[in-house]
Amino acid sequence: MKIALGVTGGVAAYKAAELVRRLQQEKLDVQVVMTRSAQEFITPLTFAALTGQKVITDMFTEPGSAPANVESAIEHIAVAQRIDLLLVAPATADILGKFAHGIAQDFLSTLYLATKAPVVVAPAMNVNMWEHEATQRNIATLRERGVHVVDPDEGYLACGMTGSGRLASTETIAKRVCDVLGLRHDLTGQTILITAGPTCEDIDPVRFLTNRSSGKMGYALAEAANRRGAHVVLVSGPTDLKIPDGVDWIPVRATEEMDRAVRERAASAQVVIMAAAVSDYRPAAQHDKKLKRNEGSFTLELEPTPDILAELGREKHGQILVGFAAETHAVAESARGKLARKGADMIVANDVTQEGAGFDTDTNIVTFYLRDGREISLPKLSKFEVANQILDRVLEIQKHSK
Repeated sequence: MKIALGVTGGVAAYKAAELVRRLQQEKLDVQVVMTRSAQEFITPLTFAALTGQKVITDMFTEPGSAPANVESAIEHIAVAQRIDLLLVAPATADILGKFAHGIAQDFLSTLYLATKAPVVVAPAMNVNMWEHEATQRNIATLRERGVHVVDPDEGYLACGMTGSGRLASTETIAKRVCDVLGLRHDLTGQTILITAGPTCEDIDPVRFLTNRSSGKMGYALAEAANRRGAHVVLVSGPTDLKIPDGVDWIPVRATEEMDRAVRERAASAQVVIMAAAVSDYRPAAQHDKKLKRNEGSFTLELEPTPDILAELGREKHGQILVGFAAETHAVAESARGKLARKGADMIVANDVTQEGAGFDTDTNIVTFYLRDGREISLPKLSKFEVANQILDRVLEIQKHSK
């Protein structure tokens, strides 16, 4: 996995070199981006030697280098698209203000606006600067946007004062980065079977019934489980998504194919997560030739498809079974009923009419319904963050079931 480490101008900049080494221990590929002020405290050569990569120090070209070209002019976009996370440590009051107010004045502030990857900032500054109302408002703004803030430690500061403002420890920052990326290694040794995407039920060679599922939630689950050390089997309906590295990908089309693929592999899995939006009905008869348009009405007879979740609920032996409920109304009632009928250990429910919670979005707003009666509602999160929350609950269920 690749991360960008932004280093800004403060006395704590030298600690970023130690942080690079710690992140490399987690097998993270680190590219350093330095502000001009940061170069007053530590040289780019230090980071180039540690990472083996170019250190980005200027928006376009560096002094004495060749004239700007198209590649260098859009480098911030290229970096923004290929990183999995942006970390800024140390983060000065200046860069926090630029991030909060959308000021793109250099490569790092432009990278922040251009990337959709999660962002972690570790502030470091004088105690009075840290406690100033402007800084605290900027921090609050960033938190509201989903930026992960590693609060500074208290202690003796380089300026001679004592208080909050000292850069958090390398270990604390590295742990937060791993948590955000889902690098926890707490699912090592487990096989997790995940379904994703829609299923398609053919009417004739050119028409079929399906739904609006993009598969993003299931693929986020596969990515998260894989990062946490699980052996992941992903049974997927048709999607345009990139297959996560390291997972066993089983492509299917119709509900019956998904049913067969899941049941063949469920017995060897410790956890089964049914995130796919499975078609509930299929045409009672499939036509081998295209149906021609006729004047007047046309009646299409439908029959139920296999209820994969219910079948798994009846047949499971010590496995954790998680189902999904995408609803448009009466979400809680539907989810509780599904939990009881299907034999699942947890239902993840959402109202697809909510902004940021419907099909083909990068975020979700869900509530977990558990067999012990608990209901856990989450705010709007990225689907990857929701995936990790689901896996956290799975581990919790496993712990209490022993």
